Amino acid sequence: MSKSTVSSPRAATAELSDAVRAAGGRATPARTAVLGLLRSARQPLAHREVEEALAEAGHGFDRVTLYRALEWLEANGLAHKIAGEDRVWRFRVSDARHHEHAHFQCRACGSTICLDDVAPPPPARAPRGYRVESSVLTLRGLCPACKS
Repeated sequence: MSKSTVSSPRAATAELSDAVRAAGGRATPARTAVLGLLRSARQPLAHREVEEALAEAGHGFDRVTLYRALEWLEANGLAHKIAGEDRVWRFRVSDARHHEHAHFQCRACGSTICLDDVAPPPPARAPRGYRVESSVLTLRGLCPACKS
């Protein structure tokens, strides 16, 4: 979200609320705050990072509320989640560019980034009676900071 598209905090909140409603939900304070944070984040965020960032911003959401908001956003197409080798889900905002792409995860520090220009491979043919619903491609290695 750039300053040129949103002129004030009130306009930003209204735009976030509209996005939640357009996805078919109630625009709760937690959903709009989490969506706003994910939109401004440079990389996918773990639940703990969401909790810490929103607490620093003065929001007093408990862990369960944040977990439910993240799950709702993911289930309704406003966010997607990425599994890390550390078994921690990380969340990133979704939009038309973010539905089908790969990820890169650093094996040393655990940072994860979206590779918007790299599409996952098409799903393999499933055995008779099975239906493939998605495929995931995560490249693992060292980020620039860790490879030095």
